[in-house]
Amino acid sequence: MGKEEKYTVLVVDDASFMTRAISDLLETDPSITVVGTAKNGLEALEAIKELQPDVITLDIDMPVMNGIQAIRHIMIESPVPIVVLSSLFSDGSVTFEALRLGVVDFVAKPSGAISSDIHTAKKQILDRIKLATSVTLENIRRVRVWKQDIRDSLTDLYSLQELEYIIAMGTSLSGPNTFIRLVTRLSPRLPAAAVIVLEISPKVLTSFVEKFNEFVPWKIEIAREGIALEQGTCYIHSNETSLIVQSNSTGEPCFKLGAPTARPLDTFFSSAAELFKQRAIGLLLTGYGDDGADGFSRIREMGGVTLAQSVETCVYPNLTDNAIKKGTVDHVVGENEIAETIESLMSGEQ
Repeated sequence: MGKEEKYTVLVVDDASFMTRAISDLLETDPSITVVGTAKNGLEALEAIKELQPDVITLDIDMPVMNGIQAIRHIMIESPVPIVVLSSLFSDGSVTFEALRLGVVDFVAKPSGAISSDIHTAKKQILDRIKLATSVTLENIRRVRVWKQDIRDSLTDLYSLQELEYIIAMGTSLSGPNTFIRLVTRLSPRLPAAAVIVLEISPKVLTSFVEKFNEFVPWKIEIAREGIALEQGTCYIHSNETSLIVQSNSTGEPCFKLGAPTARPLDTFFSSAAELFKQRAIGLLLTGYGDDGADGFSRIREMGGVTLAQSVETCVYPNLTDNAIKKGTVDHVVGENEIAETIESLMSGEQ
């Protein structure tokens, strides 16, 4: 491409000082042009149809039509990559809903008015805007969920099956939406614990997990230092720090949390391989970067199996594509076949 690519952005926020601040921040990058602003979701819908921006930044707490309502309408009527920029970042239930509905990312809005805070977040916001323009938009879909009746799911959650396998999952940008969909489809009766390392702020995890637990038959928990893995439980960990699976003093598999690392997926996958050996199933979902491929290699060396979501069904194909090209993937599967493939592996059908 000879010239630097240009990106057009619509900024949606009910506070005029914030639309100005965000616009000024975005336009410090010569490759980004703010083509318009809107004060609520209804105005945003009209502006998207008129201006056809490459990406929008969206506040959540707005009058007339709030951000969550707007996401529902936008993704049906005028799909466009959405980066949520909200002060409700610490509300995990809002984060869960936004990610479930198909936003590309959920970033903390800089606090205060036009403060130094907004410049601290500058690089993250600019990076997210640019990455959002490269998504495969047709692969972004809302996850349909239904509230679970806990009385019906008790036998699934506490079926007292022996823990045999670990489903070791990794993703990065845009991964939570795909992960939420997978867990709604995966049977909690498998003799396994599921663990995922994904891109999400640790600040939001507690309330995110509480909301997630309302909609899936698995027991969803945060991966905490020292807790033993249990069958029928799905553990979530932020990729901001490292996660290692190891044995405790009684021989049970447990978690060890470590310092930040540049390659959290490789670290996690390698530890799962060392402990579970042929009972480790590695899974890479949609995402950006090249982390995970080396960890996959270790899973295969120890007799486990590796799966990658097919490039054609990813929102960002980069993460899985790198592992596939490095030759560390045993099975490449479409998003709709992942749950079935995992269950087949454990039943010996593959």
